[in-house]
Amino acid sequence: MKMIAAAIGALFLPMAVGAQTAPQPPAEMFVVQERDGPSALAYDPARDATADVNAALAAARTSGKSVLIVMGGSWCHDSMALVDLFVQPRFQTMLAERYELVWVDVGHRDRNLDIATRFGLGPLEGTPTVLILNADGVAQNLADAPRWRNAASRKANAIYRHFQRAVAPVTAG
Repeated sequence: MKMIAAAIGALFLPMAVGAQTAPQPPAEMFVVQERDGPSALAYDPARDATADVNAALAAARTSGKSVLIVMGGSWCHDSMALVDLFVQPRFQTMLAERYELVWVDVGHRDRNLDIATRFGLGPLEGTPTVLILNADGVAQNLADAPRWRNAASRKANAIYRHFQRAVAPVTAG
C-alpha cells in the first residue's frame, strides 16, 4: 500500500512542482477591456433607466411597436454579445421595424432591478435578461426573458429569427 501511495505521489509531483513554478498571466489579462463605438454606450450606468423605459413606452404607443428591454452589463460577455449583434446593419433594420430598444445597465445585478420587477419578472437570474413589452407596457415573454444568459454561445441567425418572429413588423399606414 505504501508503494502504491509513493507511486501515485511520484506521478503528481511534477505537476505540483510545475504548477508552482509556472509563469503567472499578466494582471492586465483580468482587466475588463473598454470598448469603442456604439457598443460602449449600451449599458451606461449614468443613464436614467426608468426615464429611458418610459420614453420607449411613449414612443411605442405612438409607433405601435413593441419595446425591447435588454438588461445587462458591459462586464458580461453574453450581454456584450447581444450588443455586438444588435449593432450589425441587418439586426438594426429588423429591430427598428419592430421595437423601441432600451439598454438597461443592471451592474452586477445590483442596479435598476426595479425595471424587471415593474414588468412582472422576479429577481434577475443572470445577464442579459431580455424583456419584450407590448405598446401598453405588458410583458410578452416573462418565461423567456431570463433565458439569454448564454447569448454568446447562440448562433447569430437563431437570435435574429427569435426577435424577428417574436413581434410582427409595424407597417406604415
